[in-house]
Amino acid sequence: MLQPKDDVVNWAAFAQTRAIIGADFGRLLTYYREDAAKSIVAVEQAFIARDAVAMVRPAHTLKGDSLQFGAEAIGKLSEKIEHAARQCVEDRSAPDDLGADVPRLRPLLIETLRLFEREVASDAARLARRPGAPAAARGFGRKGA
Repeated sequence: MLQPKDDVVNWAAFAQTRAIIGADFGRLLTYYREDAAKSIVAVEQAFIARDAVAMVRPAHTLKGDSLQFGAEAIGKLSEKIEHAARQCVEDRSAPDDLGADVPRLRPLLIETLRLFEREVASDAARLARRPGAPAAARGFGRKGA
């Protein structure tokens, strides 16, 4: 089950990161999309292999990258997975207790990216309505016409 949309993204953090990054925000958000998907695949594969060591780094990376963009729900879930995997490494045990958490990563990323895209598109539409704005506004990760 997905979380309510208000719990998925910290919009204040999203806006702050966007303001800091400026014109490169769309490009970096595209990198986030690609890197987050790779991290999730790595966590899923490590979980299937029952390899806690292999789960730590991609969960850690996903946590940090997500929290920088305000993707709070996926950041917190990744942090939970990272800490549990680290504990399994210390205990020399398999990450079997993460069976409810790891499958939540992928749908949560999809929801987060949908919300990001909607926000970027609505901002682009507002900018396009301004006098003197370019005729075609772009969403992140898409080439203009």
